[in-house]
Amino acid sequence: MKKIFLTLVAAAALQTASAQTSAVTSAILNQRNGLLDKARADIDGAVLNAKTSAKAKTWYTRGEIYEQMISNPIFGKALKPGEGTKAAFESYSKAVELDGKDGEFGKLAAQKLDNLYGLALNAGVESYNGKNYDEALNSYRMAQQIRPQDTTAYLYAAYAAEAKQDFTSAKDTYSKLLGMNYKSPALYGRLLQIARQEKNDADAMKVVQQALVAYPNNKSFMIEEANMYLSSGRTVEAIGKLEKAIAVDPSNSNLYTVLGSIYQAKQPDKALVAFKKAIEVDPNNFDAQYNIGVITYNKGADLFKKTNNMSDAAYKKANGDKMKAEGRVYIQSALPYLEKAVNIQQNDKGALFALQAAYTALGRNADAERINAKMNAPK
Repeated sequence: MKKIFLTLVAAAALQTASAQTSAVTSAILNQRNGLLDKARADIDGAVLNAKTSAKAKTWYTRGEIYEQMISNPIFGKALKPGEGTKAAFESYSKAVELDGKDGEFGKLAAQKLDNLYGLALNAGVESYNGKNYDEALNSYRMAQQIRPQDTTAYLYAAYAAEAKQDFTSAKDTYSKLLGMNYKSPALYGRLLQIARQEKNDADAMKVVQQALVAYPNNKSFMIEEANMYLSSGRTVEAIGKLEKAIAVDPSNSNLYTVLGSIYQAKQPDKALVAFKKAIEVDPNNFDAQYNIGVITYNKGADLFKKTNNMSDAAYKKANGDKMKAEGRVYIQSALPYLEKAVNIQQNDKGALFALQAAYTALGRNADAERINAKMNAPK
């Protein structure tokens, strides 16, 4: 009886193993006949069995079935976004693990994995466009595993991490790209944007300085750095950075304008030089035209103010008439710049007010009234 019992158990085991082997065979036949839904059911059962799940052929077959389902207009609808690519990737990876890259199925699976890269990337894009950023990240990370040296999947993963406000993951991915020698000013721009969103001035400065090491003549990063120095009150350093940026891009009118603005409060003569250079490059630079007019007007207005506050004796001693004449010359010199500024931006209140004041100081009352009417005209 004992011997018969053992024989029956052995027969049952053989029958079970045969059934599972049959499941793999059935999956292959259904796959060949285009019945991918039945093939999927067969192969998913086979990978759960201890006997057949240990065979590279089983996993390779599963990978093929899911890969074919992805591109099939009918059976592909039965898959969730990214599900088919994930299953194919896991299956081919398992086949390589079991068979090695030189085994019959391991070699085939390795080739299939490389071809799967595009599918993984596309699955990520599809999920990203559907705002399913977690699934997009999973697909992009899968693509990274397939081709570790290809930068595209890393870049897309960083975008997806940013989209879901996972700035830590985004920064980590951008850093990996830098480590892969990925060169792009836009990458540093993204890191800078993240630092600003996190309100981390130290990180922002660090990113800009790293960017300037990689791109020493990039004027955008130069201006960013100068602005950061300005914001932190480091005026001398800001001026140095702007002068360096001007040397790289001498035809940039705005750089001269910014430089002039820095000088304007304490060194108006240097400011005038910078502003005049700005309009030499671009005559329609409103800020430069306006500021030249204001600085020049103020010099004349200061002389008028001094003479108005003098006693008769002091006025005579200081030759007040001459001072007034000099003041008038300054205001007259300011006029073309202020008129040009108003011509460029016709409704700018500051420019209109300064022009009205200049006309009034010169006794051009009709022109002053005209500007006043413009300022007070209903919108």
